[in-house]
This record gives sequence, structure tokens and C-alpha cells, in this order.
Amino acid sequence: MSVDTPRRIVLLRHAKAEWSQAPSDHERPLAERGRKDAPVAGRRLAGSGIDFDLALCSTAARTRETWKLAVHEFEQRPKTLYEERLYDASLGELIALFNETPDEVRNLLVIGHNPGMHGAADALAGSSEGDVLARMTRDGFATAAFAVLEFPGTWKSVELGAGRLTDYWTPID
Repeated sequence: MSVDTPRRIVLLRHAKAEWSQAPSDHERPLAERGRKDAPVAGRRLAGSGIDFDLALCSTAARTRETWKLAVHEFEQRPKTLYEERLYDASLGELIALFNETPDEVRNLLVIGHNPGMHGAADALAGSSEGDVLARMTRDGFATAAFAVLEFPGTWKSVELGAGRLTDYWTPID
């Protein structure tokens, strides 16, 4: 793949989780609303025209469940890696993960948590199309929402302000 080929990162926040009696935050399952919203997000992603080469999913129960429900809407399931470092990841840790992405990957889907997903989308977006950034800021990156960022160059060049925010979607729209 050429260095000139733009790369895409789609940041998907897990769907609504229960505040249950789970033994830990890591093991919290999706709430009923989350189980309804996750397939809707999957349909929207499947219809986006983006062919995902790789999905990185946090190991938390709510992200795994979100991905399981969303990916059923895809014609082809991308290779999926469950990544412990996505749980409670800082912005620096997220950028390090993006920088580790293999060069043959053009479109990366990341299923994670807030504040990381919102913070990464905001920090990486040096520019945006239309009112996309304003809508994302206004909505606060709701559960089951996703942001699409495009980057020139290689994965190693992904850094603060290097991307263009091209889309933001939330099931609340």
C-alpha cells in the first residue's frame, strides 16, 4: 500500500452498559438499550462504504458484546484483535496503538470507551467537514456513537491534529 493512500480510523464507543452487580467495571454487560443500539451502529457502519481491514476491540464485556452485535450487520467480518490496552487507555496509549497498526491496513475500526474515544477523535482532528466537529462536541460522544477520521501517510505518522474528521454518527440523531 502506498504512503499516499489515505488511512481511516473509525472510533466506536461501546453501546449503553448496565450499572449492574457485575464483579468489576470490566465485566459490565450491555443494557437493553445497548443491545438495541449496537446492531443499528453496525448497520450504519456496514452501509458507510468503508471496508474494514482490522478491528481492535477492548477486552471489556460491554465492548465485546457491542462488537458481536454490530459485526453481524457486516457482509464480511474484518480480522478482529481483542486488545487489553484499549480498556481505560489514555490518549498517548491510543496513539501508540494506532502507530503500531500494520502498513497493509487501510481502514481500522476501534471499539472502545469514553473518555478515550471522544478524546482521541477530538485531539486527532486537525480539521473537519461541515458541522461534524460541532455535532460531536455537542453530543459528547454518546454510547454506540462513532467518529470517522482520515489521515495521510503511514500509521506511524498518526499524531495530534493530523487527521480530518469526516463523519460523526450517534443513534440519538
